[in-house]
This record gives sequence, structure tokens and C-alpha cells, in this order.
Amino acid sequence: MRRLANINCLEVPSNDAANDADLFILFHGYGADAYDLQTLSDVMKPSKPTDYLFPQGPLEVPIGPGWTGRAWWNIDMAAIQQASAQGLVREMASEYPEGLKKIRPQIQKMIKESRVPWNKVILGGFSQGAMLATDAFLHAPETPKGLMILSGALICQDDWKPLLEKRKGAHFFQSHGQGDMVLSHKNAQQLETLLTQGGMRGKLLTFSGGHEIPQQIIQKANDYLKTI
Repeated sequence: MRRLANINCLEVPSNDAANDADLFILFHGYGADAYDLQTLSDVMKPSKPTDYLFPQGPLEVPIGPGWTGRAWWNIDMAAIQQASAQGLVREMASEYPEGLKKIRPQIQKMIKESRVPWNKVILGGFSQGAMLATDAFLHAPETPKGLMILSGALICQDDWKPLLEKRKGAHFFQSHGQGDMVLSHKNAQQLETLLTQGGMRGKLLTFSGGHEIPQQIIQKANDYLKTI
């Protein structure tokens, strides 16, 4: 573990002798922790040496009787479960979590303390972590090398939209399960539309599954990593 900007980060170094590696930062989802996505460092292989960083959310949240996980900001799980039980799509585009506003400068400081230039930083995440990665990508002082959105959703629409002007031409990767009962496919489509209409390049890859990262998406993610 490595501590950057008071955030605990699980580090998987590339052992690049030339000390010229890219940095792939992957943010976990709500209720998970820094170890949740660690195995992606074994199966996602960019074409050049890459260090992996798996930050851990600062909040401890209950995920079951006697069990806790970590999160980046608090969410209304009851509202999500109620909408899912009723077969409704929860509209999230206008949501702007207070917790995201608080964690944003800390994430920017974390990346600055890594001492890796922005054009060598790939940001990615799953679920809530994908939303955080998107926010960090858009708010970065310079355009990062890449953005990987795994089962994310559109939030902060009014905040994100004007930021896209400075990200025109940047490539993103996005995937989502058609049957996702946690974050709807419609939410993912809304995010794709916002990014592409704002001038970014990429498309939503839909798979027949739920809130997950299946093998075929890992293969497509590797294709994306080679293009950047």
C-alpha cells in the first residue's frame, strides 16, 4: 500500500527499469475496496510498461449484516433498490453528490503526488469508481492519456458538459451490461451521448449481462489500451 494525499492506494508496479512507465489508476465501486479490481492488472495489458494504482475510498459503508466496504461518497441505496424493484430507471444526470465535490481536490492532489505527468495517466473505474474517474478526467488541468468507464453512469451533467470543450478528440472506453439492475443501461447511454456530443471519441459497448466486467469486455479494453 502507498499513501498519496491521505488516500491509501494499492500499488502494482511494472518494474520498468527506465522509470518511464504510464500510470493506470482504477477506482473501485461503492461497497468494495482497493483490492476489488486488483486482478485487472493481470489481464489488462497496455502495450508499454504501466504501473497500476488502486485507491481506496475514504468512507466506510455497510454492505450487509456485520460487513462493511468502502466508498467515495454516500449514496441512497434504498432509492436504488426501490427503483429497481419497481422496474424504474432512476434519473441520475442532474445529481451532484456533495461527497464528490469533497473528494475531487483530494484525487487531483493524489495524482499530482504520484509525480506522473497527466499525458501518461490513464483513469478508469467500475460503477461509482467509473463516475469518479470520469469526473477526474474532465476536471484535470491537462488531458489525461485515457479514460475507461466500466458500468458507469451520467451524473453532474451541468458541471461536466462545459468541461468537454477542452477534451475534444480524447478517446474513451465505455462498457455496460444490458441487464444491469444497479445502474441502468439508459444512464450509460446518456453518458455516451454527453461525451460524444462534446467532441470526445468512443462508443458504448453493450454486453448481455449485469453489473460486471465480463471477459469479452476485458479483451475490448485491451484493444483500447493499445490504441492509446
